Amino acid sequence: MRRSKLYRKQVATEGLDLQQRYGVAEAIALLKTLPSVKFDQTAEVAFKLGVDPRKSDQTVRGAVALPRGTGKTVRVAVVADGNAAAEAKEAGADVVGFEDIVQRIKDGWQEFDILIATPDAMRLVRPLGRQLGPRGLMPNPKTGTVTDQVGSAVREAKGGRAEFRTDRGGCVHVPFGKLSFEADALKENFDVIVDALNKAKPTSAKGAYILSCTISATMTPGIKVNVKELVRAKE
Repeated sequence: MRRSKLYRKQVATEGLDLQQRYGVAEAIALLKTLPSVKFDQTAEVAFKLGVDPRKSDQTVRGAVALPRGTGKTVRVAVVADGNAAAEAKEAGADVVGFEDIVQRIKDGWQEFDILIATPDAMRLVRPLGRQLGPRGLMPNPKTGTVTDQVGSAVREAKGGRAEFRTDRGGCVHVPFGKLSFEADALKENFDVIVDALNKAKPTSAKGAYILSCTISATMTPGIKVNVKELVRAKE
């Protein structure tokens, strides 16, 4: 496979070995030393899990508030009425409504990154599954987007919130900040994600859980992380 000039330049960076497994702090430090591009890249971590995603009881899904934020502006829409709607507006939601928002989505509007709904509003939102599901926008109790505590949910989403879910291959991809973040901030976000992922381990999953872990940015090669360090962090 022919690699881009940028990729070859990054791989040639002194101290980077694509086959070696680094400690978390060292891997993040290396990631930040790679040749930059003209935009602030998103840092992402990819996990290969020891689960069978074909089994419904081994789906790993959740959300976590990142203490140092995501580094991006998040547009939050809320489907609620009454006091919950007022609470959402006070918390800083970009759009708040009830039947009107549902109708706008039916008509094709999707100018939001996170959709939050109260439990009683889900009777209106559920029929939107075909439109929202493929984009990962369908509210779900497991990710905290179906809740009566809409104010807290909005503030969490605005402050920096990352969702995760296993794909068909049993992998999970989670953004954990921007490369412009200080290394300590990226590591703090990373550690919170690992903790949330460990807590989400299905009880039916046996054997090793986190099989591999790789961090990368939008335009960089992946840097492998020593999984043993993540197991020790859990213990």
